[in-house]
Amino acid sequence: MNILLVIVYVVFAVAALLTLWRIVRGPSILDRAVASDVLLTEVLCLLGAEMAINHHSRSLPVMLVIAAVGVFGSISIARFVARKDDAQR
Repeated sequence: MNILLVIVYVVFAVAALLTLWRIVRGPSILDRAVASDVLLTEVLCLLGAEMAINHHSRSLPVMLVIAAVGVFGSISIARFVARKDDAQR
């Protein structure tokens, strides 16, 4: 089982690095917002995979908080971009 956990960690680490690259490079605020949502989703998947492999549910509250932060962050960015778009018209 430890080999499986190492493989999962490596795959998610590569995905997280590529996502962080998109957050840094942009080029637009929406690209960064989507990348941050993807990063939060990767963290959720990593925690879920770790829970499934180790047969526990201790990380579930953390996953719920991360999911809530992701939803509220996406809504905030969407409202900000919508206001900015209306101001440009």
